Amino acid sequence: MKINSLLLAAAEETLGRVLTMTQPADTVLSGYFRAHRELGQHDRAFIAETVFGVLRRRYGLEHHTGAATPRRLLLAYLNRVQGLSLRQLEPLLGRDDALWAAELKGAPVPPSGGAPEIAPLPLHVAAELPPWLVAMLAAEMPEDEILALGRALAQPAPLDLRVNALLTTREKVLRQLIVEGVNAQPTPHAPLGIRIDGNPALSRNPLFTGGRIEVQDEGSQLLCYLLAPKRREMVVDFCAGAGGKTLALGVLMQSQGRLYAFDVSEARLNKFKPRLKRSGLSNVHPQLLASENDIKVKRLAGKIDRVLVDAPCSGFGTLRRNPDLKWRQSEAGIAELAAKQRAILDAAAALLKPGGRLVYATCSFLRAENQDIVTAFLAAHPRFSLVPANQMLAQQHIALDTGEFLQLYPHHHGCDGFFAAVMARAP
Repeated sequence: MKINSLLLAAAEETLGRVLTMTQPADTVLSGYFRAHRELGQHDRAFIAETVFGVLRRRYGLEHHTGAATPRRLLLAYLNRVQGLSLRQLEPLLGRDDALWAAELKGAPVPPSGGAPEIAPLPLHVAAELPPWLVAMLAAEMPEDEILALGRALAQPAPLDLRVNALLTTREKVLRQLIVEGVNAQPTPHAPLGIRIDGNPALSRNPLFTGGRIEVQDEGSQLLCYLLAPKRREMVVDFCAGAGGKTLALGVLMQSQGRLYAFDVSEARLNKFKPRLKRSGLSNVHPQLLASENDIKVKRLAGKIDRVLVDAPCSGFGTLRRNPDLKWRQSEAGIAELAAKQRAILDAAAALLKPGGRLVYATCSFLRAENQDIVTAFLAAHPRFSLVPANQMLAQQHIALDTGEFLQLYPHHHGCDGFFAAVMARAP
């Protein structure tokens, strides 16, 4: 699309607000679009894609071009990543920007997909990850793996859907999407998943409004198969959020039994209500908690068959969708989250009856949020034992083996970065 000065100014203003890092980037964008309803669909798409593109490639852009303001970051991104020539950008440039842009001709292009470097780059620049995060990962994986992970996280994520098996089949949905001209295919591992190229508008599609599909990353779907709830059981989704996994669990239970959706955020549970209504599920019971020690939790102690704890975490596994987390999270924040994760896991475990199953999960690839939390929990709770995740997936006829823990990475598995551990309480 043709970029004019007004559109560039709108993108510059939005990016400037995002770079304050006082709010999530998607919240800033939503607020800006509500305040500027005169912007058309294509204008909004350009602003969103460009702002998120800058966030994904900011370390490289700053390193290679010296861009330090929202405007110059945008211009550098359009030129060095999107491939717009300086001649195309010239009508948008003032005198100072034109002099600066002329110097870009000799600057190397930020790498993408493994392009060779003219000179060695700092690893955090090449991987587009914060230096402290790279240092933390270096204790867990080799540099080439960090680089591959970082470059995968710097790409936009595909759109994953989950088919509501209560209402239709994956085959029927795929046929319908293909008829509508959508490039769709089954996800590699999740039995009800569909992956879509691009970002087609689905919010008004009858498949969506009729509850036959929901947006859910494949990794998130796989967590539910580790819990594997059965009909007529009592199940808790301890950190339900907007309810994506709750809905998937309800389908696996065939809308039977009792499924509690716990969360401490009324706003998140309110977002869940229309999704629940569309789904046709009748066994789901949303519950707002004051904390993990709420009386609603204590009343269910020792009564629950299965508990899923998708704990609050850094969210680094979702950097493809939320690249601003690279600046909104910190090393100190990881330590604070670990304390919260331990407390939530302890409270959730008290719900289980003898022989019950507990799944602890995060959308992170950091050991401090994952294996370390599980190891400490098992040491403090001798009645619980680790159940190999690969065995649980095999029982569900899912051919995916990442060992005793489920650990998913975008550069290996094509989905967001998820971790999960399965634990059983002794009979």
